[in-house]
Amino acid sequence: MADARARDAFDRILAGEKLPRSEPRVPYDAEGLPIREEIVARYGNEVITRNSYGARCLNSPDVLFADVDFKPPPPVGLGGPMAALSLAAGVACGVLIHPVAGVVAAIATMLAVGMVRAKRAQRRYRQEGGGPEARALAPVKAFLAANPDWHLRVYRTPNGFRLLAMHRTFDPLDPQVNAFFEAIGADAYYALSCRHQHCFRARVSGKPWRMGLREHLPRGRSAWPIADEHRPERERWVAEYERKAECFAACRFVEALGSRDYVSATQAVQRLHDDLCRAGRDLPMA
Repeated sequence: MADARARDAFDRILAGEKLPRSEPRVPYDAEGLPIREEIVARYGNEVITRNSYGARCLNSPDVLFADVDFKPPPPVGLGGPMAALSLAAGVACGVLIHPVAGVVAAIATMLAVGMVRAKRAQRRYRQEGGGPEARALAPVKAFLAANPDWHLRVYRTPNGFRLLAMHRTFDPLDPQVNAFFEAIGADAYYALSCRHQHCFRARVSGKPWRMGLREHLPRGRSAWPIADEHRPERERWVAEYERKAECFAACRFVEALGSRDYVSATQAVQRLHDDLCRAGRDLPMA
């Protein structure tokens, strides 16, 4: 990819086009800047890299991964009949007793009513449709009902589910991939990144802040490559991170859905993914 981009830039410059002489020093972006991360390991076509906040990621050119996050509960405002009644009570209190006391009483009552309404709304949200897990899986199961030849392994993540397609490999530019992402409600930024970067990604170690690692990867030490003088500081942080990561799983296997077909390429990546994520172990997820 680097060679192709260099040739393309050279040809465009020779054709008279003015191009920027440098690019943003960031690990990657969804608009096409290639992934710039430290390579930790290689397993055939799969590459393990360390991302900008220190976690390890599995990068695959053709084995399809997708994450589906739980949707947050809808916001609950302070308006409504109860809030209007509270405000009226506060105004009446101000008229009868003291203006300041009336305003304070109105605000306090409105906040109390708002908190009660928020808790009730959150309780309803957790219960409706079988809860957030059932709601997140509903479009996945609907997709499988329409595409019974698909075989998906489902993993629980700290904030949702991860899906791994087993029945075949995919080119990230395959229209079926985008249709799948849209059908299950996958993150739009991730879908765009897959198309531009020509690979699928899955985080296989915990997020540092979920593991109690309060210190972040040192500023200026995350975008790869880094200067030699900064490497000892980065390596010290990475060693502490990996020590913590031993006690956590990135996800946990839940179930297999759809057909039971698989190909050797997807099975090899599935075993690698499960081992790196500790998906079969009873560990807290991060």
